[in-house]
Amino acid sequence: MTTTRLHVDRERCIGAGMCALTAPEVFDQDPDDGLVLLLHAEPPTAHRVAARTAAGVCPSGAITLHGPGPGAA
Repeated sequence: MTTTRLHVDRERCIGAGMCALTAPEVFDQDPDDGLVLLLHAEPPTAHRVAARTAAGVCPSGAITLHGPGPGAA
């Protein structure tokens, strides 16, 4: 079984917070600098769609996702 794996680039992050709003179970924002915090590099199945959506709406492209595509369990 292939898992979905996330990576965040805090250097690229602009602190817009779209990730934390879209997938709060997977992402948060650092209270000091507002940059992305990755809570789960391998999100559980129930949160993969939200994680994929968050990666897609990130305005700076700071989130990359590797693994199963849409519709994969």
